Amino acid sequence: MQQYFVKGAPENPIIITDKDTVKHMFNVMRLTEGDEVVLVFEDGVKRLAKVLDALEHSFELVEEWLEDTELPVRVTIASGFPKGDKLELITQKATELGASAIWAFPADWSVVKWDGKKLAKKEDKLAKIALGAAEQSKRNRVPEVRLFDAKKDFLGCLGEFDKIFIAYEESAKAGEMAVLARELKNMEKDTKLLFVFGPEGGISPREVEALEAEGALKCGLGPRIMRTETAPLYALSAVSFVTELWQ
Repeated sequence: MQQYFVKGAPENPIIITDKDTVKHMFNVMRLTEGDEVVLVFEDGVKRLAKVLDALEHSFELVEEWLEDTELPVRVTIASGFPKGDKLELITQKATELGASAIWAFPADWSVVKWDGKKLAKKEDKLAKIALGAAEQSKRNRVPEVRLFDAKKDFLGCLGEFDKIFIAYEESAKAGEMAVLARELKNMEKDTKLLFVFGPEGGISPREVEALEAEGALKCGLGPRIMRTETAPLYALSAVSFVTELWQ
C-alpha cells in the first residue's frame, strides 16, 4: 500500500496541499474516491486513510496503525563531503537502513568545495531523496538532512550524542574489530549514536584528535577497507543486526 508523509497534525478530513505529493497521488498513481493509502504525520504514527474527493485532494482518516519500523537506537551518519553523487547514494540507502539523520561536513581532506548557495541546493535535493526512500521503506519518520558550511559548526553538535564512533581506516588496518561490537552489545533503547566517516582521503589526524577530545571512539569496520559511500551502510547494517535481529 502506498505511503506518504504529511506535515501538520492529523484531523478529519485531511486535505493534501503539498504540490509534489498531490501530483504523485492523483496524477501518477491516479488515486480515486475510495482508494486507501497510509499517511504518516509529524507524530510518526501511521494512519490508514481513504480518498474522499480526488478533485479536492481530501482524505478520511480511518484508523491508526501501531506499526513502528524505526531502529531501537537513533543513528546519525556524518560524512566528510565526498565527490560526485555519493551523498545521494548514502542518503537513499542510509534512509532505507534506518538512519535518523544524514549529515555531511567539509572535512580536511574533502576535495569538493561547496558555497552556501550550492549547499542549500544540495541539501534540498538530498531531503527529497530521503523523503522518497522513507516512503518506499515504510519508515515512521523521515531522516533529517543537514549539510554543514563549516566544520566547527559540526563539531559544536557533538555534545548531542551518547556515543560517537570514528570509522577509522588505520584502526581497520591494525586489526581492531572489538570496539563497535562491544559498545553495541548492551546499547539501550533510544541511545543517540553518531558515526563519523571521512571523504575519499579519509579522516585527518587533526580531526581524529578533535573527535577523541569529545569522547569519540576509533573503530574498525571489519578487515576490509571500504569506500566512503560503503562504510556508512555497513555501520547501519551492524547496528540493525545487533539491536533488531540478534536475540
